[in-house]
Amino acid sequence: MMSTHAQSAGPVDAALAGPAVIAARDLRKTFGGGSVVAVEDANFEIRPGEFISLVGPSGCGKSTLLRMVAGLLDRTSGSLTVHDAEVRGPHHSVAMMFQKPTLLDWRTSLENVLLPTEIAGRVTDADRHRAMDLLELAGLRDFAFSFPTQLSGGMQQRVALARLLQTGADILLLDEPFGALDEFTREHLNVELMRIVGEVNATTLFVTHNIAEAIFLADRVFVMTPRPGRIAGIVEVPFERPRPPSIQQGAEFNALVSRVRQTFGDRG
Repeated sequence: MMSTHAQSAGPVDAALAGPAVIAARDLRKTFGGGSVVAVEDANFEIRPGEFISLVGPSGCGKSTLLRMVAGLLDRTSGSLTVHDAEVRGPHHSVAMMFQKPTLLDWRTSLENVLLPTEIAGRVTDADRHRAMDLLELAGLRDFAFSFPTQLSGGMQQRVALARLLQTGADILLLDEPFGALDEFTREHLNVELMRIVGEVNATTLFVTHNIAEAIFLADRVFVMTPRPGRIAGIVEVPFERPRPPSIQQGAEFNALVSRVRQTFGDRG
């Protein structure tokens, strides 16, 4: 089944049922004293364990929306809640990853992963074991004592993902984390991301310009209009996760790509 739902959240799989962990009502964000409207009338709910992809043209407010959920930007009006509490700043249950890995060159992979724990307080043996387990989850246990300059771009992003998970947050926000990588590395990391997120059962909001990537990863795709960014529609993805890359060659997948494009065209 494929459908779009303008300005509202659609039904989710029974395994994802439960109260919304992120909810927005009439969410609006302006800049420049109100002269620039970045996000307008955003309404949605995201359930525990869902993977949501957010697509739209450059400058449509995708990153602004992500930063509001992260508590890095204040909303102008409307309501935005995480775990039923109004977002009024950064929240311990939310962690964000950007396009660049921003690793510290003088720290090993393990030391970079441990950074959130160090910032929060004393690092224990349990913290170190968890960091090693996360590097193993990311396929990098053998590179725990390597420095960023000794790693490929894709490996650096996996270290950054392990660092994100080290925070213990159950809501992950990813702002085009693979946008600067080549297509082969990007495809591999999409598979790895799906596997890792599934194992930790995190709720994920993923920003991308790539429609096929958005559909491949997500349970639902939120389609945004050009600025002012509104949610033009929500496209449900009927495939179970995890998914093989070959699914992207199927007729049903390509029909979903067309549906996303049509949703943008109809509402843009």
